[in-house]
Parts: sequence; C-alpha cells; structure tokens
Amino acid sequence: MVEVVVTGIGLVSALGRLKSSWQRLLAGKSGIGMYQPFSDLSSRPLALINQTSISSLDELTQLVVADALQDAALEIPLPDCGVVIGSSRGCQASWEELAREMRSWGGQGRQGDKGDIDTHQFPIPNSQTTNLEHWLDLLPHQAAIATTRKIGAVGPVLAPMAACATGIWAIAQGFELIQTGCCQRVIAGAVETPISRLTLAGFEKMGVLATTGAYPFDQHREGLVLGEGAAVLILESADLAVSRGVPIYGKLLGFGLTSDAYHASSPNPDRQSAIAAVKQCLERSHISPSEIDYIHAHGTGTQLNDRNEAELMQKLFPQGIPVSSTKGATGHTLGASGALGAAFCLMALKHQLLPPSVGLQQSDFDLDLVIMPRRGEVRQVLNFSFGFGGQNVVMALRNCP
Repeated sequence: MVEVVVTGIGLVSALGRLKSSWQRLLAGKSGIGMYQPFSDLSSRPLALINQTSISSLDELTQLVVADALQDAALEIPLPDCGVVIGSSRGCQASWEELAREMRSWGGQGRQGDKGDIDTHQFPIPNSQTTNLEHWLDLLPHQAAIATTRKIGAVGPVLAPMAACATGIWAIAQGFELIQTGCCQRVIAGAVETPISRLTLAGFEKMGVLATTGAYPFDQHREGLVLGEGAAVLILESADLAVSRGVPIYGKLLGFGLTSDAYHASSPNPDRQSAIAAVKQCLERSHISPSEIDYIHAHGTGTQLNDRNEAELMQKLFPQGIPVSSTKGATGHTLGASGALGAAFCLMALKHQLLPPSVGLQQSDFDLDLVIMPRRGEVRQVLNFSFGFGGQNVVMALRNCP
C-alpha cells in the first residue's frame, strides 16, 4: 500500500497564517471579536480574517495555495498534481450580493393572472454595471477550479461539499487518489467564507449562534461562532517526498466516513453511525483505541454537538485521551474546520505539543480536555468532523520521526 505523507501546509484563520495561528493558539488567544458586517443586522461575535471587511473565497484560496506550495518547496506549473478543494458554502455570499443588486434593477414585477411574477417587467441588466458576466466564477467548485488554473494541473480535480465534514473528506479523497495510483501528489483541503446574511439568519433561526463567544465543552457554552478560514495540505506519496528530500509533517493513516440518515441538522442520538466512522478509521489505519495520543474534536460549542461528541469519546476511549477543540480560537469555519483541524494535528505531531481548548473555563464533561498547551509523546492522533445531515468523518494521522 502506498504511504501518503504531508509535505506542505497552507492555513489562514482569524488568528493569522499557519505559524501565527499556531503560536496564538498555544498562547490561548482567540480571533473572535464583536463585529457588525451588515448595517441592517446587529453586531455579534465572529471570527474575521480582515477586521474591516469580509474575505472573498478567491482571496483565501489564492493565499493558502501559495503558502502550501512554498512550504512544500514546489514551483508551478504542476501538471501532474491532483486537486481536491471543497467548501460547504462556496460563493454563496457573492450570490447573495448579486441577488440584492438584481432587486435594485427596478420594481417588484407584475403579478400575472395565476399569481406568478411577470419577469418581463424587470429591466434587462447592463453588463457594465453588474457582475453577471462573471457568474461562472461563482459556481460551488470555484476554489478547486481556481487552484487548478493557478498550478496548471491537468489531472483529477474534485470539489466535495459535505457541510462541516467537507475539509476532512477532501483530504481523504486526496489520500485515495494517491493510494489508488491516480497521481503521486495532491493539494487537498477546504476554503470557507461563510459570513453572509443568509448564513447568519439560518443559524440564528436554529438558535445555535453564541452571543459573546465560543466555549467548546464548557458548562456555560452558548453555541457556535461563525469564522472565516481555509487550510490545504500538499499530499505526496512517501517515495516522492523522500526523493525530493523535503521535510515531512506527518503521515495519513486512514479515514472513516458514514452518514446518519436521520435528520437535516441533528445527529442521531444513538450515535451508532458516528461510532462506526471512528471504528472504520481505526480499522483502516490498523491501530487500536489505546494507541491514540490525542483527539482534535469537532467541538462546536453547541449544547447538542458537544454532549453527543463527549459521550461518543467516553464510550470508545474509556481509558481517557487528551482532547481539545480549537474553535474557541478560530470560530467555526464550517466546511474548512476539518482541514484546519488536520493542520493543527500535524503541527502537534511536528512539535510534540497539544493545542489547548481556548475559551474553556469549566468542563461540562468527564474528558481529559487540554486547557493549557501540553507536551508529551504524540505519535498518532484522530481528527473529528460531524456535519449537518449526519455526515461523520474521522481521520488518523501519525508522526514521521
């Protein structure tokens, strides 16, 4: 079986780029602040990369891809490189702004005899004053396509969309492309710019948005805080990485991917599908629960997710394993969260240092939650993501001493 290793990381979050995000995370800093990105909506806690404006999907994609390539000592073009970059929201914010612009073109239309809208009453948009001529750059796969064009790749290009499970799923697909011989190198991860009126309104309607900050696994947790972010990994076959003589962050061992088939947003309370994802991952990675040294939890800070995830970990790892969630520092970056988690796991493996659960003051669960950065022998770790629709994905990673 082909071994798959990570030779480069690109990451940007409300904490900064890769090194500054890691350093600020270890220092217990949070990138969450009170913002009012839309004048017609009230201010709320958000994790913004640029404090004065909302980031664009293209901006973050270009940034993290360039950082990852530089980190891996690669130069473009890379025609044989696969691309797997997903997003749960894609260019939704841009579509919302375009829709608002279209409304301003004039009138509400005329009601037809059957109550339908007579679209002929709307003015024809002028391509000089609208963004319609660029609508093809706003499709859901834009991050993957933009990356393909940037690096000149002519191999496989995939753009997964699986809610909060997107990031790990993208890395898992890249892993499989290499293991099955489709290519020897893949750039994989996820990009998310979720701050839009519709996303805020949707999560607000669900009653899961925090009012002051994100406090995963805390007794006084309020809910999630939306955050912008992106992370991509350069995956290579071990043989290719060794032949290039580049440093290796760690090795991907395997993954588990299941679906609850239960509810649009709530996880199945019996947790059987989520448990199956963890067991699949362990079996495919050829490791036992006792060999795991750390779990990067999904840890959204919502009542339901944290309780279900804590009970899952207590059941599968009764011996107790160090656990932390980094969303108290980065906010919940939705589809990109699992990719950020993978990057933080790799930094933990590289530095033999576990990141803390920023925002956690008083644990609500009997877990070995990491409050302060913790040194120790970190060999094998798990990275969890649980998305809407009951999409469960778990990935195992190992250090390369």
